[in-house]
Amino acid sequence: MATTELTNDNFISTINNNGIILIDFWAPWCGPCRQFAPVFESMSESHPDIVFAKVNTEEEQQLAAQFQIRSIPTLMVFRDEIIVFSQPGALPPAQLATVIEKVAALDMDEVRRQIAEQSSDEEEQA
Repeated sequence: MATTELTNDNFISTINNNGIILIDFWAPWCGPCRQFAPVFESMSESHPDIVFAKVNTEEEQQLAAQFQIRSIPTLMVFRDEIIVFSQPGALPPAQLATVIEKVAALDMDEVRRQIAEQSSDEEEQA
């Protein structure tokens, strides 16, 4: 599966209508971004059940700001509408494969429980 270009217009629907979404925040002038692009594209072809998307931070500055992207490339992974991974830097193929395996293996009920617990702890401290 080829990568999908994400924009402000299709971002929410893409997140809401898919299970696992890997997002590469990049820019055309970024050397490490250009080096990571073939790795990302290749991985998309071997995982047709996962959405691989790209956000051009030059064109989609609002999305980059919303997710506080300070360094590119940044890989962000959503699963069931929850950010479960975010890391700047180009990943080598083996490390990207490991991220995908770990995200797929997550117990999302446990993730939601931990988020709810953390939210209640923060409310108590406020």
